[in-house]
Amino acid sequence: MNAPQTPNWPGRIALAASVALIVGYALLAPRTPTRTCAAGTVSLAVAASQEKSALLRELAQAYERGDARVGERCVSVQILEKASGDAEQALARGWVETSDGPRPDVWSPASTAWTVLLREHRSARDAAGGLVPQASPSLLQSPLVLAMPVPMAEALGWPNAEIGWSDVLALARDPRGWAARGHPEWGRFRLGKTDPRISTSGLHALVGAFFAATGRSADLTEADVADARVVAFVKGVESSVVHYGETVSTFVRNLRAADQRGTALTYVSAIAIEEKQVWDYNQGQNGARPAIPLAAVSPKEGTLVADHPYVVLNAPWVDAPKRDAAAGFLAYLQGTEAQARFRAAGFRDKDGRGGPELALANGIVPAGPAIVISPPAPTVLAAIQRSWDDVRKRARVLMVLDVSGSMAGTKIDLMKRAAAGAIDGFAADDELAIWAFSGGRQEIASLGAVGPRRDELKRGIGTLVADGSTALYASARAGVTFLRSRADDSRINAVLLLTDGKNEDADRDLDGLLASLRTEDETARVRVFTIGYGDDADRTTLQKIAEASRAAFYDASKPATIDRVFRDVVSNF
Repeated sequence: MNAPQTPNWPGRIALAASVALIVGYALLAPRTPTRTCAAGTVSLAVAASQEKSALLRELAQAYERGDARVGERCVSVQILEKASGDAEQALARGWVETSDGPRPDVWSPASTAWTVLLREHRSARDAAGGLVPQASPSLLQSPLVLAMPVPMAEALGWPNAEIGWSDVLALARDPRGWAARGHPEWGRFRLGKTDPRISTSGLHALVGAFFAATGRSADLTEADVADARVVAFVKGVESSVVHYGETVSTFVRNLRAADQRGTALTYVSAIAIEEKQVWDYNQGQNGARPAIPLAAVSPKEGTLVADHPYVVLNAPWVDAPKRDAAAGFLAYLQGTEAQARFRAAGFRDKDGRGGPELALANGIVPAGPAIVISPPAPTVLAAIQRSWDDVRKRARVLMVLDVSGSMAGTKIDLMKRAAAGAIDGFAADDELAIWAFSGGRQEIASLGAVGPRRDELKRGIGTLVADGSTALYASARAGVTFLRSRADDSRINAVLLLTDGKNEDADRDLDGLLASLRTEDETARVRVFTIGYGDDADRTTLQKIAEASRAAFYDASKPATIDRVFRDVVSNF
């Protein structure tokens, strides 16, 4: 059976993108060149989720140019980019500026679900209640969708047929994979998802799968979350995952690279993502639009919407002038010009209305989802998030750590602490091996379940000593060979490779290493997640290794960030 003919998507997308840019530039034209602030300034800090922070920063600048004031005082708005899950955790335990960044006066996560979780988590910690109001106004919206390459979506009947999590489960469980739909060349069904402890799309996808398992779109209970049949459904969906991650950017970047090589249909079958991000992908990068665009499939069982609430914190540091400034900025963001700017950028407005850019020509059904699910009760939502450790796909990981002489001193001490801390991010039945490398390689821990050996693994990391040169290519090749010979398709098979330098070994065949990683046989795929540690790491090579294996590169130029980087890497497993 041949793939359906794809219409001229790039041409249509190019026209829509040009219109969006013209509208966006017009709306952001400065209103006044300068302003005087003799009476002083009210500074407003807004912590915003990543997907809208750049746009909010532009709008904040336009707002200031419009001579925004509280009384006689000027208003200055600072947009602080902060992942929704990270901000929720910081607010739940108490914001620490040295580690969490500047303290916000206003919080705008991607979804109300994070405010629901914050109330529950603060209550569980016996923290003072009321940090966030019971309800907060929406700035803009973007529903969770299953982003599928258009030929795959059309093979399932898009845009006319209903497609949902039950179809994902059926394809995940069918050993024939896409052959069951007439396309054996596409292989098994593969899903890309993010970590629901950090990412909104990951949280919404997990919640949506639980609702789909019950056949309801409301009134989910804690008993439902614990029900064996429901859990089996969710685990079945997770079984098709290629790997996880802290953001969808890894999947989008790898899909774009696969599209450029003509292999988009063998990388991933669907990504749980916001509709806005489908719009972004289909616009292309640097003027190059994808040969195979994405279709935004709204799960037929219902989906959650990223409603981007505007939350003025009930905190001691948010005084009356800051509240007035927050109210003024909110009025501007909900005004005609800003709302038009959101629509032109591929979002829906605060009332869920999309602009002409949200069209089938851009891979999006204009009407949006037929069934919208609200976040469940706080205790239920918290139970779903906690279930992640049980329902997620298990991993088989090899940790390969550079202990060459350049790692000596504080650098290796920080790395050992971060690597040992990362052990707690693995489930008891995840499998892990640890190697150290310099001029040669040393096994620190053999491959086995983490649970019975958690303390032993940490002690092994604690014994590392820096000495010798950096056999980067040979160590990467050996790690991939080791894991490929032990690959388990029911697990995420990955190498975590950290180095602070560049290859100093006789093995200089980088091209051969990259070629071996680029296999199109997904059953032999071992993903190599690389960390460039310190200023002297060969970032270019590490990025090439990660890209060739369809994984991700992490930059730890500043050694003090290594704890966070290890946490982010482990979120892929």
